[in-house]
Amino acid sequence: MKETLVKTLMTEDVTCLPPDAPLQLAVKKMVEQRYSCIVIIKNEIPFGIITERDIVNMLNHGAGETSLSLPVSEFMSSPILSLNENETLFDATVISRAEKIRHIPVVDNEENLVGLVTYSDLVDAHFHAVEIQSELLEQSFEARIEKLQQLNDELKALSMEDHLMEIGNRRAMEVDLGHTHYASTRYGHPYSLLLMDIDYFKQYNDNYGHRAGDNALKLVAESLKANIRGSDRLYRYGGEEILAVLPHTDASQADEVGRKLVSSIAKSSISHKKSPYEILTISCGGGCVLNNKKLINSWVELIEHVDRNLYQAKNDGRNCSVVSLEH
Repeated sequence: MKETLVKTLMTEDVTCLPPDAPLQLAVKKMVEQRYSCIVIIKNEIPFGIITERDIVNMLNHGAGETSLSLPVSEFMSSPILSLNENETLFDATVISRAEKIRHIPVVDNEENLVGLVTYSDLVDAHFHAVEIQSELLEQSFEARIEKLQQLNDELKALSMEDHLMEIGNRRAMEVDLGHTHYASTRYGHPYSLLLMDIDYFKQYNDNYGHRAGDNALKLVAESLKANIRGSDRLYRYGGEEILAVLPHTDASQADEVGRKLVSSIAKSSISHKKSPYEILTISCGGGCVLNNKKLINSWVELIEHVDRNLYQAKNDGRNCSVVSLEH
């Protein structure tokens, strides 16, 4: 099935300014042209972005007329994430949701700005599939069956969530990690990963049944979501394993988060008679992409690293977290 590409959704009509342009010019262009954002570029490459929200926040903090003469670079959001024009609607939606951003510059293979995609563009593209359903009602039975199957395939491809645990699925995780690692490499921002596994979960299922096991997975996910920051993301890595992506987080901070999450599950006091702890617990392994100025080459390599730490946590008796503070 051919997926929808970002370049078919983006607008090519993008207002740009250099970093040294006065803020007053940016405000004037946004008001006159009714644009919700302006992309700041250096040599045709996106360098920053300023949005209506940035302007409102500036005014709310009492910025006066003197601020309008300052360069726009002092008010823009930078660095910024961008999308390649050949990435998919799914990729764009994952990044927009994970990073909580509503305007994403689109670049070509040389990193030159070629367009802009907004959250509204992504929503419209998703709902286009729903509109197709009403059109099918007016067609023959055979045509409807064929197109409904195609529509179901498209909707399945756009699904980003594990419906049981209500956290991100494996495909969304891989897209998020790809962009997170790229941003870390490009801008030198650390990020960390935590890989968690429910202890003695097979014994839990064998004793309580798979329906109770599914409910336990939901409860664990709910507890983890309640104990992470708004910028952190959770994904179902596979089975009863959950991966947490912690942006802008070093190893010592990840260590604190790992211990907190392990403790939160134990405090939930979910009965597990087949565990030596007699309650449901998790083991956690973690690590940071950047430690002692050494950068791990890929997110795949970092996952292998945290997986080894998870194995160590299990060897240490489970119900604990092992996060490497050095590579």
